[in-house]
Amino acid sequence: MTDLITLFPRQPVPALAVDLAGGGIFEITAERSRTFTLVVFYRGLHCPICKAQLKELEAKLDDFETRGVAVVAISSDTAERAQEAKSAWGLARLPLGYGLDLATARRWGLFVSAGRGKTSLGIDEPARFSEPALYLIRPDGTLYFGSIQTMPFARPHFADILSAIDYVVKIDYPARGEVVSV
Repeated sequence: MTDLITLFPRQPVPALAVDLAGGGIFEITAERSRTFTLVVFYRGLHCPICKAQLKELEAKLDDFETRGVAVVAISSDTAERAQEAKSAWGLARLPLGYGLDLATARRWGLFVSAGRGKTSLGIDEPARFSEPALYLIRPDGTLYFGSIQTMPFARPHFADILSAIDYVVKIDYPARGEVVSV
């Protein structure tokens, strides 16, 4: 059994660099957001819930931008599958990273699943892929918030994330869950 890595708030996040569909590179250490970088890990082209989630995120990009939040969505999909998702799902503005290797996914505390054939979208699941997660990273590269899932269901809503950002910025609310040893 492989030990899962746990990320702790107020601690630096692991290295992360992926190519972006349509060109460019996302690298966590190069991000210079005003308040946070929102990293959304999604399952890939095969996932109908990811499609709905990322379309919602695309619709809220201006809301995140006005709050000083940089946004990226990342999967372990190939370049071709990521480009297909970007086009078919109408993600004109959302930076879509691809090629996340599963060792890096584990360093980020993500769960990994084995493919089980075609999904309701009629697309084969990859042999292995990471399950969804969402992280808010401070400009200094430390974790502020994380939500990691073992299943595709019941993800945080972006309206809730936006409200939380408004609150924590307004009162300078500290990251919680930072105690490493008990």
